[in-house]
Amino acid sequence: MDDPTDAQDVRRARVWLWAARPKTLGAAVAPVLVGTGMAVEAGAGHLPSAVLALAGAILIQVGVNYHNDYADYVQGADTQDRVGPLRVTQAGLVSPETMRRATILVFGLAVMAGLYLIVRGGWPILAVGGASIGAAVWYTAGRYSLAALGLADGFVFAFFGPVAVGGTYYVQALSLPLEVLVAGTGPGLLSIGILLVNNVRDVAEDRRAGKRTLIVRFGRRFGVAAYGGCMAAALLLSAVLATGVLGTTPHPWAALPLGLFPLAIESVRRLSNTTDPQKLNPLLGATGRLLVLWALLFAVGWNL
Repeated sequence: MDDPTDAQDVRRARVWLWAARPKTLGAAVAPVLVGTGMAVEAGAGHLPSAVLALAGAILIQVGVNYHNDYADYVQGADTQDRVGPLRVTQAGLVSPETMRRATILVFGLAVMAGLYLIVRGGWPILAVGGASIGAAVWYTAGRYSLAALGLADGFVFAFFGPVAVGGTYYVQALSLPLEVLVAGTGPGLLSIGILLVNNVRDVAEDRRAGKRTLIVRFGRRFGVAAYGGCMAAALLLSAVLATGVLGTTPHPWAALPLGLFPLAIESVRRLSNTTDPQKLNPLLGATGRLLVLWALLFAVGWNL
């Protein structure tokens, strides 16, 4: 006979997994893959640093998601009319205070994961880590949060793009070539794509809650166009970097992400043609997978 305590533990673990939003974690993993792949090609790969950078990135992303779950409920952005994926605080599965404490715990674990990286990389890594956690909290913290002011897209681009890729490379190689930062714009653009899908889906809720996202400001058509632009720019970037235009040795196989164009076109078509917000939820996962595929193909191609 099954132990009811075990079943309860499974349900509790499932709730916390829902709150972590696994479909968004690709945005944390992808820049670490790119930075590590470029470090390995340069002969500077450092496994402990790569593993801790990955752990820290995932923990910060989970912390962002937990804090967003808590803050959106407290501020009234998440209501019973929500059309996006389940938010556990709004659904009554976790109390606001418990979610707040979980957020603090996860960010604390991220700091612990980063201690070795700070010792190895010095003040630049301390600054990047502190800024990353600060931006994560500011994302939905109050009336003047990044999301409320419509500034989230720029911060997502920076911290899931050049900052994350550059930081991952730096803690391994202890140097930072220009091409690494440029390569970071690929994950940054595709991470904006994830945010755009989310904001196109939630535009009605965000408008009621006073969130001034780019979609609220400029409309759905702008969001679709921006999404398509991010997809195209990220894919074309890989081809540009493959030529060695920045003075590096050409890496022709780094253009492998160009093979993702059919998937990107299909994703843009789905966003353009889908007007039912609930039917956009699968596109979040599809965009996250495209981001991880871009990172894998680019990292492998850079080393061929």
